Amino acid sequence: MVPIIIVACGVLLLLLLVIVFKLSAFFSLIITSLAVGVALGMPASDVVNSIEKGMGSTLGSLTMILGFGVMLGRLIADGGGVHRISTRLINAFGRKNVQWAVVIIGFAVGIPMFYNVGFVILVPFVFAIAAQTRLPLIYVGLPMLASLSVTHGYLPPHPGPTAIGTLYHADMGLTLIYGIAVAIPAIILGGVVFSWTLKGIRPNPPAQFVNVEMPADAESPGFWISLFTGLLPVLLIAFSSSLLLILPTDSRPAAIVSFIGNPAIALLISVFVAVYTMGIARGKTMKVVMDNLEDSVRSIAMILLIIGAAGSFKEVLVDSGVGDHIAEWAGKLSFSPLILVWAIAAVIRVALGSATVAGLMAAGIVLPLIGSTNTSPELMVLATGAGSLMFSHVNDTGFWMFKEYFGLSIRDTILSWSLMESIVSVVGLVGVLILDIYI
Repeated sequence: MVPIIIVACGVLLLLLLVIVFKLSAFFSLIITSLAVGVALGMPASDVVNSIEKGMGSTLGSLTMILGFGVMLGRLIADGGGVHRISTRLINAFGRKNVQWAVVIIGFAVGIPMFYNVGFVILVPFVFAIAAQTRLPLIYVGLPMLASLSVTHGYLPPHPGPTAIGTLYHADMGLTLIYGIAVAIPAIILGGVVFSWTLKGIRPNPPAQFVNVEMPADAESPGFWISLFTGLLPVLLIAFSSSLLLILPTDSRPAAIVSFIGNPAIALLISVFVAVYTMGIARGKTMKVVMDNLEDSVRSIAMILLIIGAAGSFKEVLVDSGVGDHIAEWAGKLSFSPLILVWAIAAVIRVALGSATVAGLMAAGIVLPLIGSTNTSPELMVLATGAGSLMFSHVNDTGFWMFKEYFGLSIRDTILSWSLMESIVSVVGLVGVLILDIYI
């Protein structure tokens, strides 16, 4: 239990540095990572190596995605595409039903796309819709992000659920069908209904994300070209995934399709398309477009550092062996396999921050139980995924993305984002247990 207590003290130290001493989240995460690593018995040099490794691996996978994502969002926003799409959605669904519009968009985008990619693409739409309807930003944004999070945690073809399903030898088609049935109530309760209770939270997002000049309708691009430009990364990734199911694995066409469907490459292609459709075609010079893109990237410099530092904290926890300790302790508990794997994944998620790591570690622990208990492997995938979403907090990069983009305090981020994640996790477990009765 000592390692768990040390981790808990580390989280308290992090909160103390940020809330009481008003230290930057970046410095607070680095200091906490050093303190926790040493307290867990790691040599100081190993702690530094873990911090460097964690920051490098996290930013290595996210820097291009976040960079190209913010560029694409800036191009569509400056070109009038966001305004055109959000206006059409508001007119189609009505102001009272805007939440359902963003839920559908989040779910459709979330199934084929990585969470981080979907986040940076859709956040500009959230800001634009909230501004035009004068509805609270959390009221509009949380349902969409709940959709993205749930599809990321439960559903193939995301890496975590897919890898877990492979370990369990689950049928991916059935997993997707069962997962959608469980995801719908989780999104409604965790995203839509829960957002109604958060009227006291007042986001203060960075100015560059919300202060976008809206062009006149006559100067805006058409709805379909705006929608195509905004969803092009989704289309490329989904199209690539579909073709890879039928193409020979080691063939040259499969390699090309896989390259195009890589999230970073799909976003890069989309940025080039947007440079024309939202820039050149709107009468802007290439210099103006490039200057705007450079400005958009500068605006997320601190966000990148904070996310990298969160990755460092996670890496220290992983390298110190805390995750293995928790897994060994949790594996001795006697529960239903579905409840057990959910609980193990939830504990590891809270300790380490990574949903994917939590899910895979939990899967490895309970794998022998599937054959001996005749539990549905598809439901085990969903229970594992639901547990891996439990209570995202300061050691999770998703927590910091939400906090920084929406301009919230740590307290308000916990009361909104962290509790939303907890709700979708618990509702997911309940849904799995109900399905288990009838399957």
